[in-house]
Amino acid sequence: MLIALVVVIVLVVAIAGMYNALVRLRVLVDNAWADIDVQLKRRHDLIPNLVETVKGYASHEKSTFEEVVAARAKAMSAQTPEARGQAELGLSAALGRLFALAEAYPQLRAVESFTQLQGTLAQIEDAVQSARRYYNAVVRDFNTKTAQVPWNILASTFGFASREFFQLTDENERAVPSVTFS
Repeated sequence: MLIALVVVIVLVVAIAGMYNALVRLRVLVDNAWADIDVQLKRRHDLIPNLVETVKGYASHEKSTFEEVVAARAKAMSAQTPEARGQAELGLSAALGRLFALAEAYPQLRAVESFTQLQGTLAQIEDAVQSARRYYNAVVRDFNTKTAQVPWNILASTFGFASREFFQLTDENERAVPSVTFS
């Protein structure tokens, strides 16, 4: 009788420990996603200032500005990591076109507020990439744990579902740029 009680207690403690480990990983995933969300919000908040600055020098480029604004709205409304990744990729492409447009206006490139906004955006992009790497690492750990035996039994019993990675979906973004020297 005493042996059975000890075995039950050991099993309960083991299951509680496993459950707590899954909860800890789930909280880390949620926290890491919140970090990405904060960085993306900083990026989204900076874009109207950037558009207005460029608009002052290239007001006839209305379609480019509208494209950036539409891409920003789409990115802000995306909910899942996959949808968010695709929307942010579209926003990055639109911003790339905005910066290409700015290259055609040397007087704009000389404006201090534009260069400051550009520098701030670069810092935010670095922070987003760092937050994305951390999030994907935590998701990897969580998904691995919920797929392994006996964790998968406990995970499915208590509703721990695997999470999506926040990744690039455009193969061009993954390609190594070619460098040629003339």
